[in-house]
Amino acid sequence: MVKTNPGRFFEDYSVGLVLQHAVPRTVTEGERGLYHALYPARHAIYSSDEFARDCGLPESPLDDLAAFHLVFGKTVPDVSLNAVANLGYGEGRWLKPVYAGDTLRSVSEVIGLKQNSNGKTGVVWVRTRGLNQLDEVVIEYVRWVMVRKADVNAPAPETVVPELKKALTPQDLIVPEGLDFSNYDFALAGEAHRWGDYEIGEKIDHVDGVTLEEAEHMLATRLWQNTAKVHFDLTFRPEGRLIYGGHVISMARTLSFNGLANAQMIVGLNGGAHANPCFAGDTIKAWSEVLDKAETGVPGVGAIRLRMVATKGGVPFELKTDEGRYLPDVLLDLDYWALMPQ
Repeated sequence: MVKTNPGRFFEDYSVGLVLQHAVPRTVTEGERGLYHALYPARHAIYSSDEFARDCGLPESPLDDLAAFHLVFGKTVPDVSLNAVANLGYGEGRWLKPVYAGDTLRSVSEVIGLKQNSNGKTGVVWVRTRGLNQLDEVVIEYVRWVMVRKADVNAPAPETVVPELKKALTPQDLIVPEGLDFSNYDFALAGEAHRWGDYEIGEKIDHVDGVTLEEAEHMLATRLWQNTAKVHFDLTFRPEGRLIYGGHVISMARTLSFNGLANAQMIVGLNGGAHANPCFAGDTIKAWSEVLDKAETGVPGVGAIRLRMVATKGGVPFELKTDEGRYLPDVLLDLDYWALMPQ
């Protein structure tokens, strides 16, 4: 009997298939420390227990993106081990903060399939939920990924393309229980800019850049247990290991601190695309655009919708060609909601 896992191929999926992902993982303070080492994250709620308590939380939670990476990584052996590329995200919601001591596991359901015209690959849509030790959903999102076929002669499945929301509404967003920005300390947070200081349509160049290193990327993928072959195995992709897209997301989010230091907690993911491949040696820069703003009904807490764009040294605020294609320097186009003091 073959006891090893070669990963699923496109023809192994069917709409409605539920995937219980191994292995549960208990979050420790080590995850927080490693996250801050990999990405010099400075958002205050994730940096200081005392700052978090002053904002109504019991302690500093695990960074929202660290929780995302942890939940995402568990899905890789069942969803994207044989992926060509991770294509996009949608309908992402952070429903509960994750704290040291929580144990997370992941469950996915296949909600869409579409074979590509070349007959060699297909797109798989999955809805993934991350649950804690109380079986509470802490995060949920949809992603779609291009996966190879093992047998190009395998019949194409019926095409099912799920209808996803173009964007979450403010009513879809969950403000963490107890969060209160009434006594928010702007000096300790690092910037004075509050929710009311941002205008819809405003664009922010985050100025700084970070050159990606192979060792950091490999540490990140191991930390989040992302075992996709395109990230690890040069024999699988001799032209170079792809940088994990989540690594780009976290680095861009860290760079966005300069100009958006008070966009504290990510609570919604409207959509996202990894526009072009990223490799070690590329220098990431980032810019953001304010797409929308909303009241939350929670004291002192406003919601701000942001487009975050990561480039490899591209000109700020340039995104697509006249034909609507992403410029070659654009790595990431991410649309998300964050909570900000009013």
